[in-house]
Amino acid sequence: MSMSPCAEPSLLGAAPKKLPPTIAIIFGATGDLTHRKIVPAFYHLAKNGLLPEGSAIVGFARREKSHEKFRQGLREALGQFSHTKPVDDDVWGRMVNHIYYHKGDLPDPQSFVHLKEHLESLPEAAVAKGNYLFYLATAPEFFGPVARNLAAAGLASSDDGQVRRLIVEKPFGTDLASARALNHELQSAFHERDIFRIDHYLGKETVQNLLYFRFGNSIFEPLWSREFIDHVQITVAEKVAVGDRGGYYDQSGASRDMLQNHLMQLFTLTAMEAPATLEAESIRDEKVKVLKSVPIPSPEIFAKQAVRAQYGGGFVDSQPINAYRQENRVDPNSLTETYVAVRFEVDNWRWSGVPFYLRTGKALQDQFTEIDIIFKRPPSVLFAKAGEDRLHRNSLRIRIQPNEGITLNFNAKTPGKAQTQSVNMEFLYKEEIKDYLPEAYERLIVDALIGESTLFTRSDEVEEAWRMVDNLHNAWATQKTRALPLYACGSMGPVEADLLLEREGRHWLTP
Repeated sequence: MSMSPCAEPSLLGAAPKKLPPTIAIIFGATGDLTHRKIVPAFYHLAKNGLLPEGSAIVGFARREKSHEKFRQGLREALGQFSHTKPVDDDVWGRMVNHIYYHKGDLPDPQSFVHLKEHLESLPEAAVAKGNYLFYLATAPEFFGPVARNLAAAGLASSDDGQVRRLIVEKPFGTDLASARALNHELQSAFHERDIFRIDHYLGKETVQNLLYFRFGNSIFEPLWSREFIDHVQITVAEKVAVGDRGGYYDQSGASRDMLQNHLMQLFTLTAMEAPATLEAESIRDEKVKVLKSVPIPSPEIFAKQAVRAQYGGGFVDSQPINAYRQENRVDPNSLTETYVAVRFEVDNWRWSGVPFYLRTGKALQDQFTEIDIIFKRPPSVLFAKAGEDRLHRNSLRIRIQPNEGITLNFNAKTPGKAQTQSVNMEFLYKEEIKDYLPEAYERLIVDALIGESTLFTRSDEVEEAWRMVDNLHNAWATQKTRALPLYACGSMGPVEADLLLEREGRHWLTP
């Protein structure tokens, strides 16, 4: 793209390598993800001077479309989905002439031969010198065929100095067996170092800050253990219902759609040991160790440590929502969960005996993602005469979205009274950090361009996460049920999820 030479991108925190001129090929280019996230991310990178001369974008899809028609659709979407308004027409004007469209069929090997010819004929080819970033924004069943066809056309990983990298969206498999098969298929075409399994949660600034917050502060890291922490809560709550995704969702459910990836990522980053270095493999090694340290109980016990439920209709923000079984393309007898809460433990020296409660659901009261560290209750004998039978537990709330920030809750004396009350100390990114905060996809695309894999999941990490979810489904399979518990739309989930904590003397923190 016709940009100024790539500056060192201060918006990314650490100063990465200079971005190489690269041609990005987006498979599924006429789809929603391309228009809502991927191309707006490239636009913001261009706006911040991060895309060097010789870069280009090529959209690959089945529809008949001219370059101009493709560009026009992207510009309309940018006006709607860019997180900075208005769109800078000067930036877009320089960018648009380096966006192209290629008509092709994903399962057809010959389409990839033609794609290679197209790429080599582009004006940017002389500068990009065969450096390609392939983005699979397609349905999951095409991940393997696309990788095979790229390899057959001579476009996959290269050992001759050309950079060929592959970004793969979720879902990555539907269980452990399919994830292993997909890993094998992708690794047959691309080196593992060139495969970037994307989880956009890892691109969020607050998630990245977990490492710095934990290991860069002497006031918190010594407390980050079973000696001081009572339990940990991790929540990904969604207001949206299934909507028009009923066909996909009824084959997936909350456990496969959210627990296996987003929640597991937050779980491992919260529980991991300090890595030897901040290099990708050191960090990813520690995340995998966490998953391997989670003991899986018998199916009967595991089923009691997990709750699944469906929304039963109601209102969210005054908008009526049907019961899940009444949604379009959902089996009227479906046992697919729209809500899941599960209790895990990590059996190592740091965490033994500390429960981690993970929950996610659709059509809930609030939309937020956060990690809550709840500390052990302090002794209350000192304040017993003042009627303080039990002091409040201290907590540390790490809000991933929205309104990213960190809140420390602690006990303080109530003015004018001989009693305590809970008070907060709060840090909010938008108030304290005046620098530009990139969207998750911006950060992740840059990392893929420079080959920085820290924020992407490795093959063994994916498989270990699926091991845990598969065992959860095996536990549910032992239960003979014709219907799942229901929760009202606009609530925070089923009463069974509350009981999961209450029977151990705990409760979910309110949003």
